[in-house]
Amino acid sequence: MVALYLLNPQQKTPLQQWQFENQSLIRIGRSPDNDVVLSDLMVSRYHLELQRVHTGHQSVWHLTNRGTNGTFLDGTLVTQSSVADNSIIQLARGGPILRFQMNPQGNIAAIPSLRCDHSGNSANSLFCSRCGQPLTVLRQIRQYQVLRTLGQGGMGTTYLAWDATKTITEHPQLLVLKEMNADMAKIAKARELFEREARTLAALQHSGIPQYYDFFLQDGKKYLAMELIHGQDLERLVLERGPVTPAQAIAWMLQTCDVLEYIHTQDPPLIHRDIKPANLLVRRADNHIVVLDFGAVKESSTAPATRIGAEGFAAPEQERGQPLIQSDLYAVGATLIFLLTGETPFKFLKQRGRGYHFDVSSVPTIAPQLRRVIERATDPTPSDRYATAKELAAALKSAR
Repeated sequence: MVALYLLNPQQKTPLQQWQFENQSLIRIGRSPDNDVVLSDLMVSRYHLELQRVHTGHQSVWHLTNRGTNGTFLDGTLVTQSSVADNSIIQLARGGPILRFQMNPQGNIAAIPSLRCDHSGNSANSLFCSRCGQPLTVLRQIRQYQVLRTLGQGGMGTTYLAWDATKTITEHPQLLVLKEMNADMAKIAKARELFEREARTLAALQHSGIPQYYDFFLQDGKKYLAMELIHGQDLERLVLERGPVTPAQAIAWMLQTCDVLEYIHTQDPPLIHRDIKPANLLVRRADNHIVVLDFGAVKESSTAPATRIGAEGFAAPEQERGQPLIQSDLYAVGATLIFLLTGETPFKFLKQRGRGYHFDVSSVPTIAPQLRRVIERATDPTPSDRYATAKELAAALKSAR
């Protein structure tokens, strides 16, 4: 007889057990037709197999990993290995922990934490390839272990962090932790913007918006924990690689319009106010746009607003503190100019009558139909622009 015990990740005490008397093959995974079913998102549908193999006059158990996220045996990542009595099996880094026991008798005791010397890892590794734990922790903020600084600005610092408590995941363990600078915390407007981003993200659910996880105050500083998106922002991408094709630029702006249509149709409508290439991230997994930085979001109203927005991308009425949902559409048009030319939109701003219009007629790669879409989206008069993100998207589809 063999037994498997699902262990509490902190106390290492049993939570559930399975016993097998004459079975020679035990399948473990998320699919309901496994012998041991673990409904954890980090576990593959068919994650691993335990098989009894006869060698001479004795039999031994053998483990075979079939899971995408790997299997750790006594703290070491394995593909295939023999399994000894009382071995500890972890399905994926930070996933469920099982104890394997032969001829079980009575209750099992809690096990001590396994130690690893983290040997054999490359210099750039964040996690140990043997035990799956972080190699270097810069600091601890509540349950979040800070692994690396991602960026620093006037408002605060952004970290790559590891949530050590999420072993059977409520959300992924690797995330972004934004810390508000202590000096900025003394400024009422800065506090408002930081808190607004947290409230907005908590209320929105869209694949093109980072997922909200947590917001808290620690040692006089505010922190926001949110989804980590692997990718590159459009500003850096174009500066490194040059202008993109019209087809690609349109595809990305259609995805941006989808996010804008979602926030513009909230009750009350929300205006992003800071659409620009640096706030549009291309997610590496599917080449889709994720809209970042919701600290400037404002509910649609007639009340004057503080001037927020990047020069060249902010609409004239937004410069005057009177943003509309059409102000975000203006920024989409200006972003298209940047994507297609690699130049700041300012270069194409020409005076026409009493106002300034973008003129991209000299750019040979921009076809007349697409040029007309850009010109209408960036018209200095809001009522002459597209009325909604959905209408702008339809025009962009026709210009492909």
